[in-house]
Parts: sequence; C-alpha cells; structure tokens
Amino acid sequence: MRDAVIVEAVRTPIGKARRGAYPEVHPVELHAHALRSLIARVPGLDPVEIDDVIGGAVGQVGEQSTNTTRLAALAAGFPESVPGVTVDRQCGSSQQALSFAAQGLIAAAYDIVVASGVESMSRVPIGSSALVDGARADVAGPGVAARYPGGLIPQGVSAELIARKWGLSRLQLDEYAATSHQRAAEAWRQGHFDSQVAPLPGIEVARDETIRPGTTVDRLAELPPAFAAAHWSTRFGEIDWKVTAGNSSPLNDGSAALLLTTSDTARRHGWRPRARIHTATVVGDDPILMLTGIIPATARVLARAGLTLADIDAFEVNEAFSSVVLAWLVETGADPAKVNVDGGAIALGHPLGASGARLATTLLHVLERTGGRYGLQTMCEAGGTANATIIERLDA
Repeated sequence: MRDAVIVEAVRTPIGKARRGAYPEVHPVELHAHALRSLIARVPGLDPVEIDDVIGGAVGQVGEQSTNTTRLAALAAGFPESVPGVTVDRQCGSSQQALSFAAQGLIAAAYDIVVASGVESMSRVPIGSSALVDGARADVAGPGVAARYPGGLIPQGVSAELIARKWGLSRLQLDEYAATSHQRAAEAWRQGHFDSQVAPLPGIEVARDETIRPGTTVDRLAELPPAFAAAHWSTRFGEIDWKVTAGNSSPLNDGSAALLLTTSDTARRHGWRPRARIHTATVVGDDPILMLTGIIPATARVLARAGLTLADIDAFEVNEAFSSVVLAWLVETGADPAKVNVDGGAIALGHPLGASGARLATTLLHVLERTGGRYGLQTMCEAGGTANATIIERLDA
C-alpha cells in the first residue's frame, strides 16, 4: 500500500513586508530559493526525477501570477520537464499543496513531488488580486450577495466577531500575542530554527524579522483597535473593538518547501523518511465568522485518523489573530502548552501562500526535537474554509 512521507523541509527567514529584507526580491526568486535549498539537502536527488512542484500563493496577480510555481521551478534550475502548478486556497494554499502532493503519491500519480508556497506581500500587497483599475472588484457576485445580505466582511472584523462570541477579553488577546513573541524569541535563542531555515545569499537576514522579544502585555495594550468602524456595529450590533495590529499576524514575505515521496522510493534512494502524512482534510464553515473552520477541521481530521486530541503531541495552529487560536482552544480543549511551542504567526510572520508549508516544516522539527509521534496543523482561510493535517514521525 502506497504512502506519502516527508524527506526534507526548509523555509526562508520570514521578512517584514515593505520595510524588511525582501522588498527588492522578486517573488519567483524568493520561491526558487526555497526549492533550490530543498534539493541541496537531499543527497543523490536529480531534479529530473521530480514529478511535480505544487506551490501555494494567495496574491496571484502581477509578479506572483501566471503560474508562479512553474516559473519558480525554472528559476531554481529544475529541468524543463519538471512541471509546476499553483494552488489558491487562500491562507491554506501551501497546506493544500501538501495534501495534493500526498494524494498524488498515494494514488500513484507521483513518485517524488515538492509541496511549497510563497508570498511577497512587499511586491504583491494583500488584496491586490481583488483590484481592477485600482478599485476593489466585486469578487463574490450577485448569488453570494443574495445569500449573505450585506456581503462578506474583512477578516479583522471576523476576528472581532469571534472574540465577542467566545467572550474573549482584550487582555486575553494581548497575553496570547505576547506569549507568541516570547516563545519565538526563545526558540531562536535555543537554536530550534537553525536547521530548518535557509537564508538568501547576499541578504543579511538570518532570522525572522517580525519577532519582538521585548513585547509585553502593557505595550500591546497601548495599541488602538485596527478594524473599528461604525457601520460594522450597525450591521452586527455593538462590538467592543479589541483586535489590534499587536494581536494579529503582520504582513510578511517568505517561502517554504517540502520534498515528499513514498517509503519504497525513499528506500531505493537511501533517504530517511522523517514523517508520513497520516491524514488530511479540508472543511467549509460560516464565511462571515470565516476563521472558525479550524474547529470542525480539527474534529474531522481526528475522526478520520482514528485518533483523539490526547494522541497529538504538538499542534501548529495558524495565528492569523489571537482570537482564532483562543476560540479553537476553548472548543477543542487542547493543552495550550502543546500549541505553537516555538511561537506562531503573530511573531514569526504570516507570508500567506507560504504559511501552510512553514507550519509543516516547523511541526516536523518540533516532533523530532521533542520525541513526539503525532502532530496536527490547522489553518483558517478567507471564505470560511480550513485545512487540517496530521503527520506521524516515523522513528517515534
């Protein structure tokens, strides 16, 4: 019976959008660096053997358009015979790429495949793909407008509605954000990221740029709400605005990539399978609350895996906003000490199309460092979808 195993995983240091490390780096080159770094870490791999490169990107416009993953494979020096395809499941794009890669291996469509992702929010600002002649396009159309009167809403407002529904205070949101920065800073101090990060040549940035080691709850409390507007309170009722730039993920640039194959193929090449894709799922959920899909996604992936929450040794839950993770913790009952142990997107950064592959890279290394067997990652996504994936460390 065929399986899907991870042989290698790598990511770039995550840059601060516009004022950070990569504003002059074309997104194709940013992506290509992760691909080249990945191949360099797998002894004896001839890139001509790669059956496909599946990459995620959210802003598929301008420099990040025209099947940017195929262009990245060419820029990385892969043979012209190696295809590439770009996936858009919003923030879950590269986690979905990982699922597609595993499905292709198990179905015998692939023997060796790369799952990856990129986002340059410096060069392709968030929301760019929804603009036409500088104005926001009607991306939903009349059918969606009829089903959801008033239209869909920004994710920050969804994060506020989640905080209200679960009774989360501003203090709780800021405490969670401060912990993310503290954990990320400590992870770098302890060298936890050293083996998984590949800095770009010629750019003097070796660590993630948006970590603020000195972050405190008191400092976060000084920040104003980021999404407050009277018309949202008119539509949804009174909102005690508490989502800020400090308890939300920042704007970032970065890329990540994983090499997957089957156990048999790995054995023939002399590669060590480090983990297998145990179970993966994707769900739809309320597109107004939007970011709560990780709750049913977690329940579904555990049920399909035949596992319980207690079986999971480490969780990576994307920190789009503090309120999202805190609501997930309330609903699942997961142990906070096992969640984002090396910090999350609030500190490390959230380069949208790369974040799913980044989570998988981090989760793999956390399991290896701690001796855990099962890891679960889940990602909230615009439009009310969510991916959840369980990986199993193979030498556990």
